[in-house]
Amino acid sequence: MKINDYFKKSVLEEFLTGQGITADFVVSAVIAMLLAVLLGMLIYKVYSHYYGGVVFSSSFATTLVGMTVLTAVLTIAISSNVIISLGMVGALSIVRYRTAIKDPMDLFYIFWAISVGITLGAGLYVLAVATFPVIVFVVHVFYHRRKRGVIYILVAHYTGERTGDEIQRCLGKMKFQLKSRTIRSGAAEVTYEVLCRDNNAAFLEKIEALEGVGDATLIQYNGEYHG
Repeated sequence: MKINDYFKKSVLEEFLTGQGITADFVVSAVIAMLLAVLLGMLIYKVYSHYYGGVVFSSSFATTLVGMTVLTAVLTIAISSNVIISLGMVGALSIVRYRTAIKDPMDLFYIFWAISVGITLGAGLYVLAVATFPVIVFVVHVFYHRRKRGVIYILVAHYTGERTGDEIQRCLGKMKFQLKSRTIRSGAAEVTYEVLCRDNNAAFLEKIEALEGVGDATLIQYNGEYHG
C-alpha cells in the first residue's frame, strides 16, 4: 500500500477493514442481538406460562435468554471468519455437558433458543420472527391436550387371587394398563399406568379399603419410571 493511500484512511477504518468489520456488518450484528434478546425473553415468558412442573426454575428460564443471544453471536462470528469457525468447531467438540434434562420439554425449549439464535445470526430475521407464533401455537395446543388428563403409576400390595380383579374393578372406566406383577410367597405387587381425567383420587381409597390390600401408592408419571 502506498503512503498516500494509507493517510487517506483513518487508523480506525483501517483496523476495522482489516478485521472484516464494516458498517453493514455492525448494523446486522446489532439487529441480530437485539432480536435475540427480544425473542429470548419471549421464550422465557412462554416457558414460564406453560411450565407443567411443580417447582419453576427461574435460572433455567434465564439460561434460555442467554443461550439465544450467545448462539446468535457465535453464528455471526463463524459466518464472518473462516479461522474463527474452525476454532469454534474444535472448541465445542471437546465440551461435555453433564446437566441431566429431566423433562423432555426442557430439551425442546433449549433447541428452540438455539434455533432462534442460529437463524438470527445467519441474518434470517423474518424466518425467526415468523416461526415464533407457530411454535407458540403448537405448545398451546399440546399444553391443553396435556391438561385433559394426568398419568399416574399405581402400585398396590395385596394377598389373594380375587383381590387383583377387585383392584381393576375399582379403576372403573379410567384408562389403565398393567405394567408389572410380582408374586412373592403368596403376596403380590401390581403396577398399573392410570390416566386420570381430573384430580379425583377416590378410586385409591376404594382400593385401600379392599380386603387383602396391604397398601396402595399413587405416583405421578414423569417419564422416568421403568417397570
